[in-house]
Amino acid sequence: MARRDRPWLMRTYAGHSTARTSNELYRRNLGKGQTGLSVAFDLPTQTGHDPDHVLARGEVGRVGVPVAHLGDLRELFDGIPLERANTSMTINATAMWLLALYRVVAEEQGADPTLLRGTTQNDIVKEYLARGTYVFPPGPSLRLTTDTITYAVSHLPRWNPVNICGYHLQEAGATPVQEIAYTMTSAIAVLDAVRDSGRISPGRFGDVVGRMSFFVNAGVRFVEEMCKMRAFGDVWDRITRERYGVRDPAQRRFRYGVQVNSLGLTAAQPENNVQRVVLEMLAVTLSRDARARAVQLPAWNEALGLPRPWDQQWSLRIQQVLAEESDLLEYEDLFTGSHVVRARTQALAAEAWAEIGRVQEMGGALAAVASGYLKERLVESHARRRARVESGEERIVGVNCYPETEPSPLTADPDAAVLTVDPAAEGPVIEELERWRGRRDAAAAGRALDALRRTAGTGENLMFPTLDCARAGVTTGEWADALREVFGEYRAPTGVSGAAPTGAAPDPALAAVRRAAAGTARELGVGRLRLLVGKPGLDGHSNGAEQIAVRARDAGFEVVYQGIRLTPAQLVAAAVEEDVHCVGLSILSGSHAALVPDVLERLRAAGAGELPVVVGGIIPAGDAAALRAAGVAAVFTPKDFGITAIIGRIVDEIRLAHRLDPLEALS
Repeated sequence: MARRDRPWLMRTYAGHSTARTSNELYRRNLGKGQTGLSVAFDLPTQTGHDPDHVLARGEVGRVGVPVAHLGDLRELFDGIPLERANTSMTINATAMWLLALYRVVAEEQGADPTLLRGTTQNDIVKEYLARGTYVFPPGPSLRLTTDTITYAVSHLPRWNPVNICGYHLQEAGATPVQEIAYTMTSAIAVLDAVRDSGRISPGRFGDVVGRMSFFVNAGVRFVEEMCKMRAFGDVWDRITRERYGVRDPAQRRFRYGVQVNSLGLTAAQPENNVQRVVLEMLAVTLSRDARARAVQLPAWNEALGLPRPWDQQWSLRIQQVLAEESDLLEYEDLFTGSHVVRARTQALAAEAWAEIGRVQEMGGALAAVASGYLKERLVESHARRRARVESGEERIVGVNCYPETEPSPLTADPDAAVLTVDPAAEGPVIEELERWRGRRDAAAAGRALDALRRTAGTGENLMFPTLDCARAGVTTGEWADALREVFGEYRAPTGVSGAAPTGAAPDPALAAVRRAAAGTARELGVGRLRLLVGKPGLDGHSNGAEQIAVRARDAGFEVVYQGIRLTPAQLVAAAVEEDVHCVGLSILSGSHAALVPDVLERLRAAGAGELPVVVGGIIPAGDAAALRAAGVAAVFTPKDFGITAIIGRIVDEIRLAHRLDPLEALS
């Protein structure tokens, strides 16, 4: 038998409810053959809030595990020897804090820090563009990243302190060219900052480059996606060789992990997601020269809600069958010499270089974030893709073609087809936080926080006082709040106002909605209908909200969109102040059951109880029924892929709320 390559690292992105529950899940997954851990943190942890913060309501343990202090991380990794583990932590604004907690727990286990292996994502640029878990302004955020890198290179030499992430850029609308270009410009911003810090000697800069890893997306167009991975490698090799003078080819290697496209999964005929996941995995495994170092696959039902352990096992087994049963790992690269692959790879790289040049001429990635350029380009690209899907130009099986289907036994009971996080789990987490604060040495925690603030005001490395904070029992929210006092907070550009219209081709459906909106406005005696698009809570996935805002604007609405991370009180105040005709709420984190009723109650208290409220998100059928019973006018889920139809429904709800005669069905 031919000699086989070693398989890639196999991970499952997991964590929910509590540290204890997640620890049990991790240990089961490792027992099933998973070879690496991938920790999902909840949104309060990602955004630097303790579980009892007002913005954390309904978010605790929803999309990941809550880690409020050292005790939580101890429990999360109880019985898992960190010296032998390979742990990926999807954490960005608070990456330094979580890495400090991880190091302290490893020390308590008796681990040698120089043997710790894993990754902190720590890529703040894409948070401003796509994922929304940023906390601080770009400058201080980049400092936290730089401090973490320079510390890790010297003290945690096998750890990847930064994982530049193109994954969420594709989810936000990036084309393959944009994903390459914007990922590379983010990497340049980080490496330039490390170089300019003066903390790493020129002779050791190759070590920094060699510890930089990437996290990319792979869509269902798997041939082009495979070429994209090869183009990534070519561009990265040239950047590190020409810009940074790295001579060692091993240090210049494009080392990446991948999760295939979760937002490409469909709620309609969700069983089709299995074959989508398989095809997407082929994009990052077929080509030996561009093969992923680590792969994590979403479950078939993630468009419906959180996957159950069995669903995640199915995704793990897909990887294992390819690696263990097929002959893929026995061969050299299958595409060497292919003129088709070479031509597409070269074209992607050339176009990416042109866009990299444009961004660098603006002053680099951070300047292009601040100006709104990057966000506007992503919103435009996403709008164009949505328009192609709605027109049928881009076909999605079970959504805009072949919708006929037999009843699926997988979703016969929709509420049982996904994992439901018990809302009651939030209470014990808060109670344990209160006990933690009561047990610790409060004076020692206060001194550690004072030292953190002082260091933040200097140019010294923040990792050292952060480690002291971890050992002193400081909480996640306290650590972040201390830095907020020095650095301030930040609201990134939304990209909505500067985004170009969805397309030049005439759209009869959009024209009909535009006429209906204009006619309704005339009947109400106003210039234009006004729509408030809001994202309550900590959910930063704003792609859907942005597309609704852009399409409503194209339909003639005046759109009020203030971005992410607002409280119900702030949204209601904006609705009243702007005198809007409808409130649209977007929530993908699962916190809709707590936050939407809060908005409804506050609207009634403000005398705006007749204002129609519509809600969109990943909302199970039972929750949707409960929201409608509570007074929500309409609930939209991923099955409602037609954005123009959604805007038309909003016009209908405005007319109904104002007791206007119904319009003819829009065509």
